[in-house]
Amino acid sequence: MASFEIHRATKRRAKLRLGMSGPAGSGKTYSALMIASGLGGRIGMIDTEHGSGDLYADLLPEGYDVLTLSPPYTPARYIEAIHALEDIGVQTIIIDSLTHAWSGEGGSLDRQGKIADKSGNSWQAWRQVTPEHNALVEAILQSRCHIIATMRAKTEYVQEKDERTGKQVVRKVGLAPIMRDGIEYEFTTFFELDVQHQAYVGKDRTRLFDGQIFRPDPETGRNLASWLNAGVDGERAGNAMTPDQKTAMADAINRAESQDDLYRAFAVAYRVANSLHDQDALAELTALKDQRKALLEPHPQQFGMAA
Repeated sequence: MASFEIHRATKRRAKLRLGMSGPAGSGKTYSALMIASGLGGRIGMIDTEHGSGDLYADLLPEGYDVLTLSPPYTPARYIEAIHALEDIGVQTIIIDSLTHAWSGEGGSLDRQGKIADKSGNSWQAWRQVTPEHNALVEAILQSRCHIIATMRAKTEYVQEKDERTGKQVVRKVGLAPIMRDGIEYEFTTFFELDVQHQAYVGKDRTRLFDGQIFRPDPETGRNLASWLNAGVDGERAGNAMTPDQKTAMADAINRAESQDDLYRAFAVAYRVANSLHDQDALAELTALKDQRKALLEPHPQQFGMAA
């Protein structure tokens, strides 16, 4: 009889695995940098987009490092680039973009086609190429850094009526990412961006962004960091937030500038405190939330009404 390990489900601290896809102009690089800034720590970017990584050099006060990756875009070279950034001590790696490892020069599709042309056996070519691609996915999943991977999306143009003018307009939309089918399932969270730079969540194991459409910013990264840092560290068990966790969540609540911001910040705090069964922290953060909510609610005097 087979022997299986069975254990009580326990949330552990984790590193971010975030995928983002979108058509040209949707702001994938910018959004990735904004989120990485909120995660904190040193940022490194693998740039396959012909120098686009340097275009935002003045965006982050803390700056970031760029590793320019030129053809051939083989999975093996991506893996080497990931390890190179790990070795210099970055905490977050942005892969901009992962699409080239699939459809770029020297990528998996290119290699498969060349091997099939030479051997005359397409199936045999995939048997050689697939393990190489799987090794890249595994390097992303096993990295000791946070990983944010951008992907180009197939683009389609649709005609629709503008609600303001009543005229027919043409709008560019992004479809599936240009990558191996099912790549979304390898990530903790997957954002789909549109040309208005708004993110729709296609998949989200964190449950932080359910049903939301939003513009990614540093607060997105801070909320993700709070969720990722909740839970036990390795084999260590505990039932209370660390002081740093509580401070970060309290700061996020106090920084909220709208009811939506407050909802997102408190949702993170609630889930972390609840998962740790830390009722004292939950009560403290709930009180902070209520105080901030009272400050954000409009007062009758604002509308010329009697108090």
